[in-house]
Amino acid sequence: MFGLGIDTEKISQRIRICDYLSVAQLFLQDNFLLKRKLTSDDIKPRLLGHWGTCHGINVAYANLKARGEMTDFVLGPGHGFPALQANLFYDGDLAKVDKYAQRNYEGIVYICRDFSWPGGFPSHASPVTPGVICEGGELGYSLATAFGAALGHPEKRVAVLIGDGELETATALASMNLCKLLSTGANGKVLPILHLNGYKISAPTVYARKSERELSELVRGFGYEPIVIDGENSTRFQQALDKASALNCPFIIMKTEKGATGPLDIDGKRVAGNYLAHQIPLKNAKTDPVELSILEEWLQSYRFDKLFDEKEGFLV
Repeated sequence: MFGLGIDTEKISQRIRICDYLSVAQLFLQDNFLLKRKLTSDDIKPRLLGHWGTCHGINVAYANLKARGEMTDFVLGPGHGFPALQANLFYDGDLAKVDKYAQRNYEGIVYICRDFSWPGGFPSHASPVTPGVICEGGELGYSLATAFGAALGHPEKRVAVLIGDGELETATALASMNLCKLLSTGANGKVLPILHLNGYKISAPTVYARKSERELSELVRGFGYEPIVIDGENSTRFQQALDKASALNCPFIIMKTEKGATGPLDIDGKRVAGNYLAHQIPLKNAKTDPVELSILEEWLQSYRFDKLFDEKEGFLV
């Protein structure tokens, strides 16, 4: 199946677009296309949100979307809402319910300026977001929600992204048993994807401390067939989805670095690949010239100007 009409370069470009929009939502209140040098006035006075999981969300969403098989997507780590909103905006889903969120420059201004802002968009996934059926402020319920969406709907294909910190909750672990209860032709298919990025808000996750064999055996013990994707290579991801489509109860383990594509080090402290990437990695960007410079370099790294034109809109 892999290779039939799936352009992995376009997947990579989409990920870059959504990464850029995720960061822009977290930080920017002006200069959204970096037409000039970034200044303190361009940065929001209050920075609130979560970055660390965003890139992984964008990787999973882009690869799933490229196949056109997904009818529902349930996001466990709903605190990574900038990434979900970036994807909904890019696909035009947000514009269907919000006339101000058109796929143009004005729409980018709108979603960025109003993210995590009074009267604007919340910092977590919430019911005001089109299609959201799993609130993002409390972890643990995503897998049960996904199985509930598939219950009695054999036509549905539900992908669910589960945070590795989330899988430590009793609710998520109990929900792992549902594959045995709902694996019949009367129900839809559920594809769980464990986002193994290694860290939660202040420490490593339990599952990051397990060996690949130990984690796979745990998943297998619940009745699933584990498929490991080590890294974010789109070809490997598509091959994993090929394999998953042929299994009754697949379970993908997606390994990506916490805060990948973001700053590696800040003030001598490791950020990417560490728990310090979980929320706002550059919390003093408005007042610290060094952090502001790091933020500008970070945003420039996505080469958004090659993917979006102020007059023409998205180029891919």
